[in-house]
Amino acid sequence: MKPRHFIQRIIDEDNVTGKFDNRVHTRFPPEPNGYLHIGHAKAIYLNFSIADEFGGKCNLRFDDTNPTAEEEEFVRSIKEDVKWLGYDWEDRLCFASDYFQQMYDYAVELVKRGHAYVCDLTSEEIKNTRGTLTKPGQDSPFRNRSIEESMDLFERMKAGEFSDGSRTLRAKIDMGHPNMNMRDPVVYRILHADHHRTKDQWCIYPMYDWAHGLEDSIEGITHSLCSLEFEDHRPIYDWYLDTLETYHPQQIEFARLNLNYTIMSKRKLKKLVDNKHVSGWDDPRMPTLSGLRRRGFTPAAIRNFMEEIGVAKRDNVMEMTKLESTLREDLNKRCERRMGILNPLKIVITNYPEGKEEFLEAVNNPENEKAGRRKVPFGRELYIEHNDFMEDPPKKFFRLAPGREIRLRYAYFITCNDVVKDVDNNIVELKCTYDPDTKGGNAPDGRKVKATIHWVSAAHAIDAEVRKYDRLFQVPSPGSMENFMDALNPDSLNILENCKLEPELKQAEIGVPIQFERLGYFCKDIDSGDTPIFNRTVPLRDTWGKIEKQMQSGKNK
Repeated sequence: MKPRHFIQRIIDEDNVTGKFDNRVHTRFPPEPNGYLHIGHAKAIYLNFSIADEFGGKCNLRFDDTNPTAEEEEFVRSIKEDVKWLGYDWEDRLCFASDYFQQMYDYAVELVKRGHAYVCDLTSEEIKNTRGTLTKPGQDSPFRNRSIEESMDLFERMKAGEFSDGSRTLRAKIDMGHPNMNMRDPVVYRILHADHHRTKDQWCIYPMYDWAHGLEDSIEGITHSLCSLEFEDHRPIYDWYLDTLETYHPQQIEFARLNLNYTIMSKRKLKKLVDNKHVSGWDDPRMPTLSGLRRRGFTPAAIRNFMEEIGVAKRDNVMEMTKLESTLREDLNKRCERRMGILNPLKIVITNYPEGKEEFLEAVNNPENEKAGRRKVPFGRELYIEHNDFMEDPPKKFFRLAPGREIRLRYAYFITCNDVVKDVDNNIVELKCTYDPDTKGGNAPDGRKVKATIHWVSAAHAIDAEVRKYDRLFQVPSPGSMENFMDALNPDSLNILENCKLEPELKQAEIGVPIQFERLGYFCKDIDSGDTPIFNRTVPLRDTWGKIEKQMQSGKNK
C-alpha cells in the first residue's frame, strides 16, 4: 500500500479531533487570466481527489479580482479543462466576484475597528517604504488617520471620486514585522475597469491576500490547499480571519509541479502566444491542458502521473520523460493500431496481378483482445517508409535492400529486385516480387526473415499532413534564463506533407490517439479539413531520455 502523504495525515488527525466536525471541503481556485497548464493539473487532482477520498466536496472557484487581465474565454477554457480531467464540481461553481459586497463590508468593519486606513501614497512610494528583510519599513504618514476620515475616503473610493492609484486601503499591522507581507499590506486599490461579470459596478477591487481567505471562509472550506509560494502569505491569511473573528479554514501548502524543458508561468506562456511563437494557448507544444489535449494526451495519463509523483512539501523538478513514459503506458493499452507512411517510397510488386486487390486481416491492439481486428487493403503498388530501404546497407541494417527478402506486416514476404532512380540519382521506386504462399506473414517452408516493415496500399491510401512536435525549449530550465525566449527550440515543429495513411484514418475522431505502427502515437487535429492533419503525441521510444543521460554522463566526466 502506498504511504499516505502529509495532507492525508493532517486530515486524518483533524477527523480524529473533530476539528471541522469531520467535514472535508476543498476548492480549486484558478485566476481566469490564462489557460490552465500541467502544473494546475496537480492542484486540480489534489483538491478533487482529497475531497473524494474523505467523502467531502470540492468547489471550482474563479478568483476574478483583477478585471484588466481576466476574460470570459479563460473561464470557459478552465471549466472545459477541469471536466476533461474527469472532475465534477456539481453545483459548486463560485466566483470571487460573487462576494465583492461581502468583502467590502468586511473591509468597512476592519476600518471601523481601527485595523485599516486609507493611504495616499502611490504604489511606488509604498514599495519604497516597505523596508527590506533586514530593515524595517516606514510608517505611512496617513497611518494615523482617524477612523472617520478613512471611512469617508473609503466610501468615496467606492463611489468613484478618485483616479486609479491615487489611494489605497491598507491593513494596519506592523511595519517592522519580519514577514514583509505583514507590513501594512494593501487591501483595496482603485481600478476603473470593467469586470467580465460585474461590468462597471465596482471601481475598487480587493487584493488577492484579502480575497483569498474571505472566499474560503464564506464558502465553508475546511482545508485550503495552496502551493508553497503562499507559505509566507499564511500569516496574513490568518491575521485577516482572526481579526474579523470569522470562520477560519486551515491553509496547507504543498510543492507545485515543475517539469524540465518547459515553463509554468501563465505570464510567460501568454508572452509566447502574444509574440506568435506558438499558434495559440492550445498549440500542441504548449504545456497547457488544452495544448496537451490537442496533442493527444489522455486525462487518465495525467491523473496517473499525478498519482505516481505524489504530494511533497519541497519543490523539485520532474522529468518530462517521466510524464511521457506514463502517457505511453496508457496509450499502449487503449490505442488502436493503424499503418501510416510519413516519408513514402513506392514499391511495385511485379508478379502481383494488375487490377487485383485483397483485404488482409490486421490486429487492432495486441494489448487488448476486445479491440478486435480489421481488414487492410493490399494491391500491386504499395508505399513503405523511405528509411526502411537502403541500397548499400551496413552490417546491422536488416530491412529492405537489393536482393533481400523481408516481411510486410500482416501480408507477404517480398524481395527487392530493382531500384528505380530519377535524373538526380534519387531513389523513387522499388521493383519487388512477392511469395503468394506467405500470406499472413508466415512461410510454409519455415524460412525466416530478419525484418518486418509496415506499408499502405497506394490505390487506397489517403493523403495527410503530419505534425511532429518536439520540446518547445532546448534547455532543461528555460524559466531560469534571463530571457527564456532565447531557449526556444527552432525544430519544435516539423510539418510533413503528402504522408500516406490507411484509408480508415479518414474517419478518425479528432483528439482520439492512435498508434501508427512502428512510428508513435498520433491524433487527428481540430484543423483537419479535406486533408486530415495528425499531430504526433509521443514517439514509441524515449529518445530524449537517452539524450539527457548522454548529457549527464558528459557533465560527470
